Amino acid sequence: MSLLSALTNAIVPVLSVAAVGFLLGSLRDIDVGGLGTVTIYVLTPALVFHSLMTTSIDGETAVTLAAAVVAFTLAMVVLAEFAGRLLGESEPTLGALVLTSTFANAGNYGIPLSQFAFGAVGRSTAILYIAVQSVLMYTVGVYLASRGDDTSGFGAIREVFKLPLVYAVLAAGLVRVLGVVPSENSAAMETLQLTGDAAIPVMLLLLGIQLANTDSGAAVARVGVSNAMKLVVAPVVAVGVVLALGFADDTVARVFVLECAMPAAVTPLILTIEYDSGPETGLSGPEYVSTAIFASTLASVPILTLLIAVLKSGAVV
Repeated sequence: MSLLSALTNAIVPVLSVAAVGFLLGSLRDIDVGGLGTVTIYVLTPALVFHSLMTTSIDGETAVTLAAAVVAFTLAMVVLAEFAGRLLGESEPTLGALVLTSTFANAGNYGIPLSQFAFGAVGRSTAILYIAVQSVLMYTVGVYLASRGDDTSGFGAIREVFKLPLVYAVLAAGLVRVLGVVPSENSAAMETLQLTGDAAIPVMLLLLGIQLANTDSGAAVARVGVSNAMKLVVAPVVAVGVVLALGFADDTVARVFVLECAMPAAVTPLILTIEYDSGPETGLSGPEYVSTAIFASTLASVPILTLLIAVLKSGAVV
């Protein structure tokens, strides 16, 4: 796949819908809370359940993918922690740097992009990726966000058990193991597909609205290391993980690398706000994360265009 083809077939469709959300968020004061709740509790579970029941990804590959996500996350935490300490960063900036370097926007950016680039397998792989990352986000991520606050603990870890997508993954796995998957032409499956397909454009609109509401006034130069870790180092680490673990399905391996290279996720912003201990001198955790999200999303366009072209050509993994 050429650079132009990667841009027009994968990146532009995603950016077009996100741009509408950005324009809408810039012109109107929109509370994304309600829309986000519908996406998390209705649209995404339907998308997850339907995709996993109809996916061609086998159980062995799914287990390998889950192990790869865990290995990648732990490796990035170690590398980002080392880079942050080398730069002399301290809490809460250090925790924010590690969070934005490690966790990818694998949902409202990664799922649509993976689908446009790699079809149904891309969507199913991205869904499995975000399911595992969500568990890590509310365990490792909560620790990173809260370790600078002596008054906070690990109570928010239980939030992972409130995520419907986790139960959607478990339910889909159980249905497949029991061999009771309904026909794709059945009313139940068509309803799930109709509901789940709505998640893709809504996710992109939410991404655009969130970017429009992000305060990027903080020093962009401070997040340069985080952006480099997320967009450059992360895909290299991902390739290393793929080579180390081995994937039976090359397409799944390529989507995994693509997901790892997504820009900084939005959830770390929620976590840093939750554990923000108040105003401090310098850049606060939430300010760092919001700036990193905005800057990495903009910088991801040329980088992901090139990466998709390379992955589609088979030159890597």
